[in-house]
Amino acid sequence: MLPIFDLLKQANAMRPWLVEIRRSIHKNPEPGLEEYKTADLIEKHLSGLDIEYERNGTAIVGVVRGTGHGKTVALRADMDALPIQEENEVEYKSQRPGFMHACGHDAHSAILLGAAKLFSGMRSSFAGNIKLFFQPAEESTGGAENMIKDGCLENPRVDHVLGLHVQPYLPVGKIEIKKGAVNGSSTSLHIFVRGKSCHAAYPEQGIDAIMIAGHLITALHSLVSHYVSPLESAVLSIGCINGGSRSNILADEVSMVATLRTSSNSIRDMLVEKVKALADGISAGFGGTAQVNVEYGYIALINDDRVVDIVVDSARQLLGLDSVAWKEKPSMGVEDFSYFARERPSAFYNLGCGNSARGIAAAPHSPRFDIDEDCLPIGVAMQAAAALSLLQQ
Repeated sequence: MLPIFDLLKQANAMRPWLVEIRRSIHKNPEPGLEEYKTADLIEKHLSGLDIEYERNGTAIVGVVRGTGHGKTVALRADMDALPIQEENEVEYKSQRPGFMHACGHDAHSAILLGAAKLFSGMRSSFAGNIKLFFQPAEESTGGAENMIKDGCLENPRVDHVLGLHVQPYLPVGKIEIKKGAVNGSSTSLHIFVRGKSCHAAYPEQGIDAIMIAGHLITALHSLVSHYVSPLESAVLSIGCINGGSRSNILADEVSMVATLRTSSNSIRDMLVEKVKALADGISAGFGGTAQVNVEYGYIALINDDRVVDIVVDSARQLLGLDSVAWKEKPSMGVEDFSYFARERPSAFYNLGCGNSARGIAAAPHSPRFDIDEDCLPIGVAMQAAAALSLLQQ
């Protein structure tokens, strides 16, 4: 196996190639499940590197086989762009009106191709396999779960998965990582409260759905504070409410839509049951009824502690002892790498791409999001070093 500094040296040598790929993808942003040009570009490079792969729609799974039997480690990159109009005036500005790579998936794809190139040149230096997951639709329908259903974790069976996300609040040369919960789960709750309509002058003849909904809202906002440990993370927000038609008629139905974010799937399940119980009990207490429809989004992303330790050790060897920042709290934003982490011991970390001196600091999903492209070879070396360490465990 190559010494760890040789990995960084080789990655730095391919910087112009990485930048060209990243900018080509950036100029041609494509939304989830429409990443056809991006997938075509990836196919071209994998073929040029003599890497075997399979494509299903826009999802691509490549395999670099080492010598002899061993573990299989997968590296994942998402590919889709966002429906945002880019405001950056750069030579590689999005050429598709209304869309841009505002979350760095162009960088993720370039980094994974760089790792593919590095591993393709050192097949005789490691035992086992490196799988390459080029994933569509992270921002929309959850491409990770679909790839898993299609068998990406099998043949050969994957032992670990590594993923990263560029972050401009971190300077180039640093990573951020956390053990345990990294990102929250997302659940939509569609709540319907039903009563009985009547004239407002004779409220005893009806059942006021708005009044019931008011009591229910107050109770729902007490759930997290009373049923979730302060050492855990959860938030329940009611973002939409509709009911009634005229001021002198009691409403017979109120609909509400809430979003529930939690740092663990078990907390999510507990709170969903509490919401249902409150809705039924409060409504029944006033003579009405309630219905709660649950729409489950992404699950919580939980890192494996041992895999995190390997990523941290790789970063400190490559980038220095002070290169690792520990994330204190999980984000309540979602990330569908969570499905890979549910199936296999995995680690997901943030890669510094910020440069305040050059004004590269805009947050992801901003129309002015950009990266310092010096992060690209660092991402390649990081993924390669951690993957090689996992192969030897």
